[in-house]
Amino acid sequence: MGVAVFFRAELGGDEVVLDGPEGRHAAVVRRIGPGERIRLTDGRGAWAEGPVVDASKVGVTVAVDERGTVAQADPRLVVVQAVPKGERAELAVEMLTEVGVDVIVPWNAERSQFRANPERVEKMLAKWQAWAFEASKQSRRTWFAEVTPLATTADVAKRLAAAALPVVLHEEATVPLATLDPPDDGDIVIVIGPEGGLAPAELTSFAVEPIRLGDTVLRTSTAGVAAASALLSRSRWR
Repeated sequence: MGVAVFFRAELGGDEVVLDGPEGRHAAVVRRIGPGERIRLTDGRGAWAEGPVVDASKVGVTVAVDERGTVAQADPRLVVVQAVPKGERAELAVEMLTEVGVDVIVPWNAERSQFRANPERVEKMLAKWQAWAFEASKQSRRTWFAEVTPLATTADVAKRLAAAALPVVLHEEATVPLATLDPPDDGDIVIVIGPEGGLAPAELTSFAVEPIRLGDTVLRTSTAGVAAASALLSRSRWR
């Protein structure tokens, strides 16, 4: 079983004190004590690992005996996720993070049923970022998944235009995802519509040929992880 992963922005020094919410979680919730190994990461590719030499209710101290860096994945995988309702939003963010998606873009699609106002958007983004943060640690990532600000349809169209491989999933498309050839670098951008499907104006705005995932229609919360897994299996997972 691999070591537990915790976030710390600064990793320098032979001994690193993990305090604050992360330290309390390690010491009190996870009950990690002296002699147990943990890994610390800044979430941007650097990590430090070692045994815990001291623990209290406020955190733990790690004697670093290993450290390193991990290069950012290439091609980068970006999933534009139409904002789902209720618990399906959390499910989508967690699964996309666990499978290895680099950037999650919440999108207020025409049929998302998300009434955007500054307060609701702020709360929604805070939840998505917290879910991605915890799922990144749970899946032992060194590069944590990024959640961007809420995107408009125009924002999504710009991402697709700049992508090395733009993928817009649509249940009525005729081109299967399995025929796509993932690039060696750049961004793969996958657009996942809402439960009500993509609106005709959105398809026109995206200006790319839509892609069919498979023979069945998936929920918006699971379509992204299925498409991401299929493309990762033919690129970064080889």
